[in-house]
Amino acid sequence: MGQLVMILGGVRSGKSSFAEALAEQLGEDDVVFLATSDASASDDEMSDRIARHQASRLATWRTVESRRELAKVIPNISPAPRVILLDCLTIWVSNILLDAGNDTPFEEIERQMRNEIRDFIAAIEKSNLTCLVVAGEVGMGVVPESLLGRQFRDLHGWANQTLVAAASQTYWRVAGSTVNLKSISQSLEECVKECQS
Repeated sequence: MGQLVMILGGVRSGKSSFAEALAEQLGEDDVVFLATSDASASDDEMSDRIARHQASRLATWRTVESRRELAKVIPNISPAPRVILLDCLTIWVSNILLDAGNDTPFEEIERQMRNEIRDFIAAIEKSNLTCLVVAGEVGMGVVPESLLGRQFRDLHGWANQTLVAAASQTYWRVAGSTVNLKSISQSLEECVKECQS
């Protein structure tokens, strides 16, 4: 049975570099980098950002690009790797929201995303690999001014909760430091039980 590991953090928290180091430790050179942002980026800054990410990875790693429907991509990666590093969930959620267009009801967009997330988790569980998912933590700032921004925040927050619930490990990166959220959660549960006894 496959294993899902979540790496959450804000912008420039070090989540991608942590995920790459963990992928190298777990998979060595048998890693597939699953990119949700395609290399034909829309502007120079994004192109430079992608190039820097590419340069930081081991040359032996394979790269697969897929904007959507990752559950269909994973079983078709051949040969199957030991580790998949998906970077990132934030772009994936953004792709789902933007692909829907302005005329699609939010409930339908949410349904599409729930289906894709559900199918993604099922694909990982059916595999024999470890999948590391890099995700932004977008719900800790101010409420976005625009409707699109609020919809994105809500979708991403739900996606994070769903994937963390399915993950065997969850790490939160803060200013270059790592917190193991599953360990903290377990510790809090133990504290509650002790307080109740």
